[in-house]
Order: sequence, then structure tokens, then C-alpha cells
Amino acid sequence: MTPQTEIELQAAAFRRLQKHLMQDRTDVQNIDLMNMAGFCRNCLARWYQEAANERGMAMDKAQAREIFYGMTMDEWKANHQTEADADKQAAFKVAFAENVGKDG
Repeated sequence: MTPQTEIELQAAAFRRLQKHLMQDRTDVQNIDLMNMAGFCRNCLARWYQEAANERGMAMDKAQAREIFYGMTMDEWKANHQTEADADKQAAFKVAFAENVGKDG
């Protein structure tokens, strides 16, 4: 496999993951993803932003999220986000500290 083919396959897999999270499974909440997997849609958007910034492209968190989500965060929240109970919020604090807090 050539390096270019590998990049193309990785990009295709990323686009499929994005579609799965943004269209096929909008019912899965970010807090549940973070609590169970240690990442969520916001992490994917942040990684996208970091990749752009590493390449000298100016992109802030809101821009990256809008690109990843295909809408603003306010729109996503209004259409898909539900309230998290106290147990989920407590678990999120731990998962965030373990998975995101250490990276920034």
C-alpha cells in the first residue's frame, strides 16, 4: 500500500465515523461517549482543529466544531442533546480529567 493510499483510507474511515456519529447515531450523547470511550464528538473536532493549526491554518474551537458537526453547537444541542443526570456528570468529570485534561 502506498502512503497516499493509506492516507485516503484513513480519511475515508474518519468520514464514516463522522457520519455514524452525526447522522446514524445522534441518539448517543457526547457524555456517554466520553464516559465509556474516553472521547466524544468534541474531541474529534478538537483533533481536527489541532491538525489544522499544526499545518499553519487558523481555526478556533467553534469553527472546528461547526465543520465537524455540520452545524453550530447551539443547533446540535437544541436538536440532539439531552440532560445528563448527576451520576453521568460525575463520571464525565473523571473521564474528562483522565482523557482530555492531560492533553489540554
